[in-house]
Amino acid sequence: MLFSIRRASSSSASVVRGGIRKMIVRNISNGNGAPRISVIRTLGQLRRWRKEARDKGLEVGVVPTMGALHEGHLNLVRTSLSRHPLTVMTLFVNPMQFAPHEDLSSYPRTFERDLSLLQSILPPLASPRQMRGLGVSEHDSFRSPQPSSSSSSSSKSVSSSEGVNINSPLIIFAPTPDVMYPLKGELQDLNNHKGVEVDVKGWAEVMEGASRPQFFKGVATVCTKIFNAVEPDHAYFGQKDIQQALLLRILVKDLLLSHPTPSNLHILPTTRSETGLALSSRNAYLSPSELYVSPVLYRSLSAARELYMAEGGDITGEDLISASTRVILDEQERILSTFTKESEGGGTELQLDYIEIFDKDTFEPIRGPIGDKRQFVLAGAIRVGKTRLIDNLLVGWEVD
Repeated sequence: MLFSIRRASSSSASVVRGGIRKMIVRNISNGNGAPRISVIRTLGQLRRWRKEARDKGLEVGVVPTMGALHEGHLNLVRTSLSRHPLTVMTLFVNPMQFAPHEDLSSYPRTFERDLSLLQSILPPLASPRQMRGLGVSEHDSFRSPQPSSSSSSSSKSVSSSEGVNINSPLIIFAPTPDVMYPLKGELQDLNNHKGVEVDVKGWAEVMEGASRPQFFKGVATVCTKIFNAVEPDHAYFGQKDIQQALLLRILVKDLLLSHPTPSNLHILPTTRSETGLALSSRNAYLSPSELYVSPVLYRSLSAARELYMAEGGDITGEDLISASTRVILDEQERILSTFTKESEGGGTELQLDYIEIFDKDTFEPIRGPIGDKRQFVLAGAIRVGKTRLIDNLLVGWEVD
């Protein structure tokens, strides 16, 4: 189904053709002049839309997400919108990357809020134009639109294209699990799963993969499906999930994918709160006292990076892990002190999962003297209360 997130600002009429009642959606912009965001639920609709974009020579960027959007997600969308005439954001909570004991059922789902946030970042249109060529339902036949005599000869701008939803440079692809996993069946307990799984062996078993053995298989599988469905020219991921993003670059290289190519899979810097906490959908789980404690992971990784910058390449990987771990241990002592107020994190449960240093290309852990020109990642995970948080800092290189 294709619909507007602001129904009061769109106009529609019901007509009967061949005994089937259909809804004609007129493309009227919202009150602020911004284009309406369209939501696509089915694979057939997405592929019709994608064909129109390809026929018009319009580049498409994709931003895969599981919803519960925050400013980090919005920055990815803003970047894609600024670089490409069309962007697809996927909103899909992927069951395959959640083990049976993990938080799939409680993962935040805020669909209407997400759409409102996305609507707020779209620029206004100079002049609204008719949406054409997408069809109305999964079963509509595709009807190529008549070319407009007033269309510009340029094929690189959204405003010059009839047949693509030119009033919506941003499309939301929000499929159900049955669309993404048409064989259905068991998706969380992979011992009982029947169907295709994508596994990047040698890169998916360390760090996050060691703590969550199923996670990267689920990520690699669903992203392969997203890339096949959207066929994006470019894809955008956040640095907060650095191991995931680097692993996906390996995936698209090894599977010989052309949409996107490895060089067109972009990683953008982590968006942080004023305290340094990396923004994450899971931050919504944190109580005020847990929020107070949570930036300790960023501080611990920063301490290791600062030590490396001060001491140079003779320092060892073990030294950096020790320096980072020390910050976590000191925070544990502070919050357990009888003098620490609850408003300052007193009594909050803080557990260290791991601190690791790894080569950005091989994912190999770094031990012994590091050297002066090494490109590596400082990464870690902690649990604050019941919430698991991850973060990382880069040394010797930068993301896109």
